[in-house]
Amino acid sequence: MDDETRNLAITTCILAGQILIENGSNMDRVNDTVYRMGRAAGLKSFQVFTTVTGMVASSDHLPNAQAVDIRVRKNNLRKVAEVNDVSRRFVNGKLTLAQTYAELSAIDRDQTNLPEWLQCVAAAVLSGALLVIFTGDYGDVIESSLIGGIGYWVFLVLFRKFQIKYISEFSAAVVVGVSAMLLQKVGIVANANATIIGSIMPLVPGIPLTNAARDFVAGNLISGPSRALEALLTAAAIASAIVLVLRYVA
Repeated sequence: MDDETRNLAITTCILAGQILIENGSNMDRVNDTVYRMGRAAGLKSFQVFTTVTGMVASSDHLPNAQAVDIRVRKNNLRKVAEVNDVSRRFVNGKLTLAQTYAELSAIDRDQTNLPEWLQCVAAAVLSGALLVIFTGDYGDVIESSLIGGIGYWVFLVLFRKFQIKYISEFSAAVVVGVSAMLLQKVGIVANANATIIGSIMPLVPGIPLTNAARDFVAGNLISGPSRALEALLTAAAIASAIVLVLRYVA
């Protein structure tokens, strides 16, 4: 294998791992995908060091390694599925190395997201459904759905404007809590506590918490605590907002 092909193979493997980490994949999947692609590309003595903030990879005991800095982390499981599909086709010999790199680059450049209104509708449906699941109360389903959708819209708007995740989640949680309490005071909502439980769920960091647990179990003692801390900070922001609302608005 010549140096140019080796460098392209390492770059392709790193790009696949970068996309997976940036879009919410657990680290065990990242490592498995990268190493499978490295073997399929013919890399010898291929080694990768992965964390939630960066990757370093080298092959053939070369003195120099390739590294990438990861600063963006979001939850886009569509991209995770697309990378998995590309990696499987490459490992099965259906794609060349150059084709694989081209497809991964296209996935990385793709900034297509669901429209905000559709995300808010999904959050509203989730809020109403989880209200019933967690409390068994059907009386405030419509109200919980509306508040959940509005709260998630506030989160999207603030995050798009300021790019500060925890403040956006705190503010959205305040909106959810205040809305539920005020609607209870005017007699529209029967149980504000149950309504808050359902409406706040779209903001809860479910994927980061799940990935943190999976990383712990898989022995990734760097990414596991990092993701757990990130999820706990989000949960703390949400909980603080609700506590303030219950203390000063109730």
